[in-house]
Amino acid sequence: MVTRSIAPWAEPVPGVDREITADELLSWPDDGWQYELVEGRLVRMPPTMRGHGRVLMAFLLQIGRHVEDNQLGLTTPPDEGFLLSRPGQKDIVLAPDIAFIRANRLTQLPQGEESWRRYSALAPDLVVEIASPSQFRPEMAAKARLYPELGVLLVWVFWPRHKRVDIWRPGGDQPVATLGVDDSLDGEEILPGFTLPLAQLFT
Repeated sequence: MVTRSIAPWAEPVPGVDREITADELLSWPDDGWQYELVEGRLVRMPPTMRGHGRVLMAFLLQIGRHVEDNQLGLTTPPDEGFLLSRPGQKDIVLAPDIAFIRANRLTQLPQGEESWRRYSALAPDLVVEIASPSQFRPEMAAKARLYPELGVLLVWVFWPRHKRVDIWRPGGDQPVATLGVDDSLDGEEILPGFTLPLAQLFT
């Protein structure tokens, strides 16, 4: 049985007590849940609620427009899966709410028919997670720490109910900063030129 310690931000899938591969996950039934793999174990999150979805789409529009206007790379849609495990490891497939990949790395993505048949086997440069009301800081911190261990350079965890954003970088056990509604989010060197006053998002 999957234990919550493997992926504290999610819940075990009832009745699934064996390891699952990324290929199996690709063909998993679409039943409204969002699934991820952590060390070959299947976990799930419930569908998003309206408040979560509103912040997600508002931010996706902001970041997507900036990336496209400046030809910085690719912004992926909500919940696109990334195969982040390394050769020899049990499969890890995570599905951030939003991800960004810089232009000089786009050739590493699956192309054509392959993009429909397998997950992108590279770590995004930036991932965004928007916490739901049922997710709390210790659980989301576990996921925020995991991303950099797997190659992600910058992680933003949004807390819509509290109007905060935690900023995570590789090597840290805690956020390097927590921004409030009076602050502006800065893309730094990962997403150059991107700034967003959080008051525009948390209205």
